[in-house]
Amino acid sequence: MNKPVAPVITVVGGGFAGTALVLQLRRQPALALARIHLIEPRPTPGPGLAYSARRPEYLLNVRPNSLSLYPDQPEHFVTWLLAQPESAAGLPEFASRAAYGRYLHEELAAAMRHGAPLPVVEWHATTAVAAPLLPDGRRTVHLTDGTEIQSEYVVLALGNFPPPPPAGPDLSYLTHPGYHADPWAAGNIRRIGPDEQVLLIGSGLTAVDVLLALRQDGHRAPITVVARHGRWPAAHGPIVPPYPSFYPELSQETTVTGVVSIVKRHLRAAAADGIDWRPVLDSLRPDLGRIWAAWPLLEQRRFLQHLASLWAVVRHRSPAQNAAAVAALVASGMVQMQIGTVREILSEGERLRVGIRTRGTATQWLTTQHVICCAGPLLNYSRIADPLVVSLREAGQLTPDPLGLGLRTDAHGAVLGSAETASPALFTLGPSRRPAYFESTAVPEIRQQAVDLAAEIAVREAKRQSNPKA
Repeated sequence: MNKPVAPVITVVGGGFAGTALVLQLRRQPALALARIHLIEPRPTPGPGLAYSARRPEYLLNVRPNSLSLYPDQPEHFVTWLLAQPESAAGLPEFASRAAYGRYLHEELAAAMRHGAPLPVVEWHATTAVAAPLLPDGRRTVHLTDGTEIQSEYVVLALGNFPPPPPAGPDLSYLTHPGYHADPWAAGNIRRIGPDEQVLLIGSGLTAVDVLLALRQDGHRAPITVVARHGRWPAAHGPIVPPYPSFYPELSQETTVTGVVSIVKRHLRAAAADGIDWRPVLDSLRPDLGRIWAAWPLLEQRRFLQHLASLWAVVRHRSPAQNAAAVAALVASGMVQMQIGTVREILSEGERLRVGIRTRGTATQWLTTQHVICCAGPLLNYSRIADPLVVSLREAGQLTPDPLGLGLRTDAHGAVLGSAETASPALFTLGPSRRPAYFESTAVPEIRQQAVDLAAEIAVREAKRQSNPKA
């Protein structure tokens, strides 16, 4: 009998999801001999896109006690943050994204420094372009620098992809110096002059961050914000006692209408008792995945069409100081909300001409010097042009879900191929798992996915080791 070789695990993506998974893999005794390869092209692994910005005004929208990398150590991030310069005057109610990025990097860097008896972690500062299946069930991960990594397990921790172009059919504006496709790009906002006109597409948390950055830079010209529903993120309220779970009342509901009816009843009862709406909705958090999964596809589609945008406003909230700052900018006239959708963007010399349409009305045209895309990420894996995704998709080894939310997977995060079979060695976690959970972008959900997936890989590896091939 041949002794099985130590497993190679390749994690593609070194943002929060990939970082959390690497750290959890190293906690599994069955993987003590494993070699973990982390593929992350950014100069600093760990923060990913979400936490790479160095601007202190970009705040997390969750309080520190909910942001530990480790579910079994809920105070881990708080303890780290208390030792940082940001906490010289006391623990901040909302830490900066930059601070959280440092936290992630430091935890990951410590793991990369310390090998045996724990799994060795090797970082590759490049990208993966393919992961073809080998006859023995393994995959060879091809990197752009020519490296090939034969892997027993491959995990896609790809995070969010940039939004698609917001308007067409003429896409020449994409190369215009006044068009900003990536508001997080280093120095992108700072090259906008204080008296130059700006138009933002979207009014979510990204738009709030951009407005605060412009304000910090001394921007003086009016800013137009174009959003389909004209809503800003709700503000966080003070810390209050939790509202009791009422999931047993929801567990048998298979329609959006039924769930909304019960939630509204609790909101009314809470209001009558002087309880804010926020803890009522927060009580749903642990069970959102089960509520979503209980809906048939038609009901899930109905939710996405009619309620998802409102849910995003009340669920993904803004720190109170950020919400107050935006309200002050609106009240002063410096920020003006335009309800509608951007249908066309045309280059006109140094300016951009933006066509905005509201349902049932003719297109209205605005001219501006800068357009910043603050729209949400591209979730539809049938449209994602990343070379690794394209190669796996064309090989029939991953399947976009019918709602365009992410990837089809089994209960463990194993990717489903076109034949509806789960891969024994190709997994995913993070935003790509929205079809299973809907809520799959925040720290609590992703870190639990990391715990569960690390345990599943350990179980599979233990079985492989106990049944070596002849």
